[in-house]
Amino acid sequence: MIFTIDEQNNITAFGSAEEAATTTTTPFDSFSSEQELAELAKAWPAERLVAIWNSLPGVTPIKKFKDFATAATRIWKSIQGLGESAEHEAQSAKPKTARKAKGGAQAAKGAPVTAKATKKATAAKSAPKAKRAAKTEVASTPREGSKTAQVVAMLLRKNGATLAEIMDKMSWQKHTVRGFMAGAMKKAGFTVESFKPAGGERTYRINK
Repeated sequence: MIFTIDEQNNITAFGSAEEAATTTTTPFDSFSSEQELAELAKAWPAERLVAIWNSLPGVTPIKKFKDFATAATRIWKSIQGLGESAEHEAQSAKPKTARKAKGGAQAAKGAPVTAKATKKATAAKSAPKAKRAAKTEVASTPREGSKTAQVVAMLLRKNGATLAEIMDKMSWQKHTVRGFMAGAMKKAGFTVESFKPAGGERTYRINK
């Protein structure tokens, strides 16, 4: 089981990292253990951790956590129920139904925070590999002016674009850039090369 969390704090459970990447179109972070969640939590503001917790179903709302490690532990334990529910639904007669849970708390900026868990039908996994591969052989043309189009233009440059350049251009954080490369770009059919020259910055480039 692997979990993803996007910029709106939607938490989704998937059967594998590949399934998450091919299903999710928005930038996201992913984690499959409490330790990985704790690493992500280090870079998140305390307000976000509180907002995530308060949005989860069946929890007692809080105003702050002692530290990010405590937050990661409590959030991880709580979302195990979401993952189990998603797996149960996948085995039932309603494989396409996603289980969503919305908390009554608001995020720091006033936007509602939601947590959801979903599991694709097992029938999708049994689809012929040839057909599934065909969908990613040709990159789709992103809508002009969209975030994907802007990032693609940068990555098509001879030397690609550095992490810092993308962050500055799109006003994103590091984890948002990483999630976008692993999710939206892959789903759009682009093969993105990630490398770090000696003494240089993390750089991304599309292989033509």
